[in-house]
Amino acid sequence: MFRLVGIFVELRQLTYFIEVAKREHVTKAAEDLHVAQSAISRQISLLESELGVTLFFREGRNVKLTQIGKVFLKHSERIVNEINIAKQRIEEFTNPETGIVRLGFSTGLSFQPFSVFFAQFREEHPDLQYQFIQGTPNYLINLIEKGELDIAITAPVPADDPLVNGEILFTEKLKLIFHQEHWLANQSIIRLSQLKSERFITFRAGFSIREMLFNACQQAGFEPIIAFEGEDMETIKGLVASGTGIAILPEPTLLFNLSKEVGTAEINDYQFNRPVGVIMPKKREMAPSEKMFYEFLISFYDRLHRFQI
Repeated sequence: MFRLVGIFVELRQLTYFIEVAKREHVTKAAEDLHVAQSAISRQISLLESELGVTLFFREGRNVKLTQIGKVFLKHSERIVNEINIAKQRIEEFTNPETGIVRLGFSTGLSFQPFSVFFAQFREEHPDLQYQFIQGTPNYLINLIEKGELDIAITAPVPADDPLVNGEILFTEKLKLIFHQEHWLANQSIIRLSQLKSERFITFRAGFSIREMLFNACQQAGFEPIIAFEGEDMETIKGLVASGTGIAILPEPTLLFNLSKEVGTAEINDYQFNRPVGVIMPKKREMAPSEKMFYEFLISFYDRLHRFQI
């Protein structure tokens, strides 16, 4: 039991309350939690009595949250989440090798360059568990701020961000791709201005590749014509293979699952490059398992860089 703004609440009561709120049914919640229905009803009744408010109202065989119940649900979920994170951190400090690496991965970033790294890391730390979360860099930074994530691999790498520190691992080149029967296939040198009338297949707003494309085209004196915008790399490659349009994608993703109907080229008057790196919280220490992952990651790419030199 713990004290919450002048009232005493049990973690068990919050757990029961959250489950009933999600299921909107006491019996179903009891089945999922493997406890008696009467036990859940009693704990929620005690919780309402302690709070001095009604959290649910009946609607047939179901229950629905009252307005104040909806407010309390948000806070309850945060409390339970923080307690679970605290328990996880305590377990990790006791034995980091059995912890969980919660890894954010930027949408629009190819996983292929990291496959060898992950294989080596998993071989050295076989008991670690992983939770992968994908999203835009801003979304991942937001999760780091809320404590729901500690480390993420992103492209581009934010600089001077108040919430996260970033470290560049490598720079990847972006290349132009088109159907093999497109007139571009016969060009040995491609200038950006030649693409003024082309239809582009790209990512939706908020993705760095789209921003790079628009900035480059504006510098070349035109606005790109967008035929499709999405967030899946394979869909973009597939649409190019169908002849729907052209696209600019990271070179690593073109090494795998690329149709023989697709040709590639570099644009010689504009450098399409972007940094790929890792971000971590600026204002708190990482969990031991994630810190171990980070140190291995930095060491791996440092060795790779020195080998390439």
